[in-house]
Amino acid sequence: MLTARHPITPDPTGSPTAGAASLMCEVIPERETIRVRPIGCLDLATAPVLERQLSELRAAGFRRLLLDLAGLDFMDSAGLHLMLKWHEAARRDGFEITFRPGTPTVQRVFELTRTEDRLPFVSR
Repeated sequence: MLTARHPITPDPTGSPTAGAASLMCEVIPERETIRVRPIGCLDLATAPVLERQLSELRAAGFRRLLLDLAGLDFMDSAGLHLMLKWHEAARRDGFEITFRPGTPTVQRVFELTRTEDRLPFVSR
């Protein structure tokens, strides 16, 4: 299994920023699916960069994405918005995105907003 692990930084120049150490991302090919596993905090500062990572994978031709939330310590409404946006894009554009549940703290965001039933969560 190949694993690409790299920091996600909000600054496109790659210079250190306040949010740089708060999120790492693993990209793991799994047969026809590519698993993206953010590790750390998914918030207003890091959500746009995770979105850029997902966009790059789609542009490279991947049609099945699994967003594994198990490595997140924290997620705010920006992360929730990102999940809903990508789910809608998948429905509209004909690719597949599924979500592996996160920690109870992360899953609480979906519970409080009553969105857990709107997203395709898988247990694998």
